[in-house]
Amino acid sequence: MRTRTPIRDHESESSLFAGRVIFAIVVIIGLFSLILGNLYHLQVDEYADLQTRSNDNRIKLVPIAPNRGLIYDRNGVILAENLPVYSLEVIPEEVTNLTQQVSEIAQLLDIEPAAIEDFERNVKSQRRFNHVTVLDEMTEQQIARFAAKQHKFPGFSIEARLVRHYPFNELLTHVVGYVAKINRRDVQRLDEQERLANYAASRTIGKLGIEKYYEEQLHGEVGYRSVEVNNRGRVVRTLSTEPPTPGSDIVLELDVELQKKATEILGENRGSIILMDAKTGGILAMASTPSYNPNWFVSGISVDRYRSLLNSRHSPLLNRATQGGYPPASTIKPQLGLLGLQSGEITPTTRIWDPGWFEIKGVDRRYRDWLAWGHGWVNVSKAITESCDTFYYDLALKLGVDQISGFMQQFGFGEKTGIDIAEEIPAIMPNTGWKRARYGEPWYAGETLSVGIGQSYWTATPMQLVAATGVMANYGEFVVPRLLKGYGTLDSLNVVEPEYKQPVQVDKPSYWQVIHEAMVSVTSDAHGTAHSAFRDATYTSAGKTGTAQVVNLGEDEEYVAEDVAEKYRDNAMYVGYAPAESPEVVISVAIENVVGGGGSIAAPAARRLLDTWHQRYHPEQYEEAERANN
Repeated sequence: MRTRTPIRDHESESSLFAGRVIFAIVVIIGLFSLILGNLYHLQVDEYADLQTRSNDNRIKLVPIAPNRGLIYDRNGVILAENLPVYSLEVIPEEVTNLTQQVSEIAQLLDIEPAAIEDFERNVKSQRRFNHVTVLDEMTEQQIARFAAKQHKFPGFSIEARLVRHYPFNELLTHVVGYVAKINRRDVQRLDEQERLANYAASRTIGKLGIEKYYEEQLHGEVGYRSVEVNNRGRVVRTLSTEPPTPGSDIVLELDVELQKKATEILGENRGSIILMDAKTGGILAMASTPSYNPNWFVSGISVDRYRSLLNSRHSPLLNRATQGGYPPASTIKPQLGLLGLQSGEITPTTRIWDPGWFEIKGVDRRYRDWLAWGHGWVNVSKAITESCDTFYYDLALKLGVDQISGFMQQFGFGEKTGIDIAEEIPAIMPNTGWKRARYGEPWYAGETLSVGIGQSYWTATPMQLVAATGVMANYGEFVVPRLLKGYGTLDSLNVVEPEYKQPVQVDKPSYWQVIHEAMVSVTSDAHGTAHSAFRDATYTSAGKTGTAQVVNLGEDEEYVAEDVAEKYRDNAMYVGYAPAESPEVVISVAIENVVGGGGSIAAPAARRLLDTWHQRYHPEQYEEAERANN
């Protein structure tokens, strides 16, 4: 039997025990306080955040792609539309033997092996309850075949979506452009612009032309479907839907019938024709040939086809209207004549003798006129009418290249016109500083003579030429070319206002009149270089021909087009406006590497398109003039 140890100090031991109990109670209370405080923090302070996190695991937002806006011409003809495309899709978990079923469907619908391989790769990266595409863009025959035997393939279904389609194929590619699949560069750019979220459900984006320039307006705003999902991510039910906002429809200034005519006129030639409204800058036609079918790019162009476009010697990917840099040749003589009058170097009556060539003092070389025996006594009016090179050699030498360059920049040469497509180059308006910076060489007097007839380093796009000719037609007013007429449809169109640049001003209004009358003589005078092309026209017109050399000839060399390789033949150029007394339209024509010049090739081409315009927009005047001519 154990003996109990007596408490030596009962009061002390009792006090120690009580202290320990109190300490334990305080610790317990403190711990419970921490627990309660944390519960309050979680249930009250963090309630909204935790509820959101919980909902994120339970509720998902599924993006809904907006319908892309349509594109119309000025008469309501649809140029870019959205057509339904049907695809065969499958939910893998609903199919007992997926491999066998897909094999049977491939035989039924004649699906290419490559498409099956793509499907097999895709199905491995998808959850089994998600839709996976087996065949995209089904034909009507394939849809009918599958529909007849759909009961044999549970889990497979035909789904519809809208894709972009261009009904005029290659006719409008360089104007309307196209959409194509979104790539990494697009994603990066959209992310930088903070617009990536708006493309959560979109497969394509504008890549060229109007489709690219007005992408933000055409695309619309993404919508969302709020759905409840289980712990495996499967959709249980739809909670709410915020519909997408469709993209805006837009109407272009373009007249598709004039576009057809311009393309027909160019035919198999490489070149461009532009017809512009003289008052608003609206582009009625903008043809560039050769072209290609934009529908090839919508769902993805094949490597072989794209390579053939890229490597073609005819450069179909090039928009010659805004990216083709041509020597403007004699088409810029009206502006140079205006500069001569404004600078005081010449007057309307100033004459020089043209023997068919020009010499610079101290230089042992003759610069030839296109007319070997010369034009005799020539003033500025006759020099424009008959396109006398010798007169402009003399004038250019007096003016100097820097003065020429500065004045021509007022007409938009050497800079982009501002037309509403991204594919545009500024081309080249040379001067002494430009050559020094580009080549590290001085400028020579002989180069100034070449600039005086629109050659040397000077290049211009057909769009720059039509804009500059518009300035001449409007006596200095500079209207910016544009393709967009307005937003909406013809019934409710929000029309955009014309845009203007700094006008070109001269000291005397009579200077404009001198040049205008000379340009009228180009088409109406018996000696005018475009007279034969515009004989018996149903309207009056003014213009200027040009024949641009592609390669330089030596002093004693003679140019014979038939003996020269095609790529070295001259370019035929023409600019003009009509009616002469009150201009409504401005035209520029550039046709590459032809046998003939501006008067024999480009001017007749311009006449054909202007005839079509006059017949469409002034039918009564056209018919009356036709009766009078007959």
